[in-house]
Amino acid sequence: MEHVQRIGRTLKHHGTILDMYSDTISVPNGNVAYWDFIDHKGAAAVVPVLDDGRILLVRQYRNALDRETLEIPAGGFNGDEPAIDAAARELEEETGYCSSRLEHLISIATAVAFCNEIVDIYVATDLKKTQQHLDEDEYIDVEAYTQKEVADMIFSGKIQDSKTIAAVMAYIYRDGHINNSK
Repeated sequence: MEHVQRIGRTLKHHGTILDMYSDTISVPNGNVAYWDFIDHKGAAAVVPVLDDGRILLVRQYRNALDRETLEIPAGGFNGDEPAIDAAARELEEETGYCSSRLEHLISIATAVAFCNEIVDIYVATDLKKTQQHLDEDEYIDVEAYTQKEVADMIFSGKIQDSKTIAAVMAYIYRDGHINNSK
């Protein structure tokens, strides 16, 4: 492949969790292209697994889609917070459960064409019920589903959130097959 080179970057918007840029790119035929770029601060997410194998999902309104979605708990970092700490914090804030067993599952790049967001995803087991700690503008319902129910919702299109699909499928299939009994 011939060489593509970024020759300029202009900040268009500075936000709390992301910055938007216009990049100037030199392409192999000598032309100049302008590409959008979103610099994201990163995030952590967690697949919470109850003792009976069911997976906790959170139902919340998402403005970008103008509808409710079912997702795994996730959120951005507080400063230089380690990803595992952010995952544990989001788990308790959004679901009202905490875990002493968080294990790294996968890291995903959510939108490689225009954004550098990386989401570090963990599996939480040995869950203990505590209490949700929602922000004043958060309204989240917590729902438990079997692994098969979640997989069926993914394949039917009911769940479309990319981090949730990647995380749940990685968790369910990490041993090479789905556990239909759960």
